[in-house]
Amino acid sequence: MEVKAKLNYLRIAPRKVRIVADLIRGKPVKEAKKILQFTVKRAAKPLLKLLNSAIANAKHNFNLDENNLYISKILVNEGPKLKRVFPRARGHADIIQKKTSHVTLVLDEIKKEE
Repeated sequence: MEVKAKLNYLRIAPRKVRIVADLIRGKPVKEAKKILQFTVKRAAKPLLKLLNSAIANAKHNFNLDENNLYISKILVNEGPKLKRVFPRARGHADIIQKKTSHVTLVLDEIKKEE
């Protein structure tokens, strides 16, 4: 049984979030939690909250055991960019793009129960 959780409009660039997402892809839930708790990157905290949300979804909606879950898929896609203007010399301007991310986390069972 697949369990999904989504995090949209995270105000961190997708490139930076993918570094942390790659650390936990394919890992059991308990191990992924420990990795995220001790990772120093800024994206680790929102991903930990997303993982806890997915675990809560699995327990509440599907009565699944937390010890029997692993991260089958984690996708980090690009969200909309916030465009800001930065003044430069001689009346020119540069555009700063503040990037956002959409993260999708999918949990699955290690041993399928019927």
